[in-house]
Amino acid sequence: MGSKKDYKRDLLELQIELVKLQRHIIATGERILVILEGRDAAGKDGTIKRIVQHLSPREVRIVALGKPTEREISSWYFQRYVTHLPAAEELVLFNRSWYNRAGVEPVMGYCTAAQTEAFLETVPHFEQMLVHDGIRLFKYYLDISRDEQAQRLEDRRVDPLKQWKVSPVDDVALEKWQAYSDARNVMLARTHIPAAPWHMVRADNKRHARLNIIRDLLSRVRYEGRDEQKVLPDPSIVFPYDMASLDNGDIAP
Repeated sequence: MGSKKDYKRDLLELQIELVKLQRHIIATGERILVILEGRDAAGKDGTIKRIVQHLSPREVRIVALGKPTEREISSWYFQRYVTHLPAAEELVLFNRSWYNRAGVEPVMGYCTAAQTEAFLETVPHFEQMLVHDGIRLFKYYLDISRDEQAQRLEDRRVDPLKQWKVSPVDDVALEKWQAYSDARNVMLARTHIPAAPWHMVRADNKRHARLNIIRDLLSRVRYEGRDEQKVLPDPSIVFPYDMASLDNGDIAP
């Protein structure tokens, strides 16, 4: 899988599998929700782009919410996300999610410590309700090294096609690296639950990360015609969260 040619071949094969998966979702009325979290420049946009590239836009949605309005700030925290949850026959991908309250917001000072604590206490119950109601919920955290993040953020600043991605959060991402690590570690430890477990993604290599996230997603839903050999993720790239990962180097410090 080292060459660009191999990557394109593997991606096409997996996108064919994704079309099969979508046919299954439409035929059975399933509701699939995929959450992609991770550090700035970890590759969430590119991964989502490849997942949805050949899917029917009527039954797939990408949710990437911006800054909340004054009304949303005064509402129940989960309220603005609930309206975007999948209905029957839909695949919905959250490019960042309610987990902003456990990462970006506390690190950047956009919420109080009490608000973050309330979130960490309630989000497991919220997700259990979603799963109990029949939503299939998959959570991925894309993890990259500090050096890789620095290189990608610099690439954004000089690439005229990527400058729309540059934000005030990017400007301090490296400066606040340790604060983000600490927030990530707490978030994972407290929100990794049986009903909605986290899967970690080693994303320093974008191509490997994209392919293996797709493989992992495909492997978790039974659908007609699934090519079992094509949907086996590399366990060194996508793997279930475990606290030991913080000590053995599987997760960037």
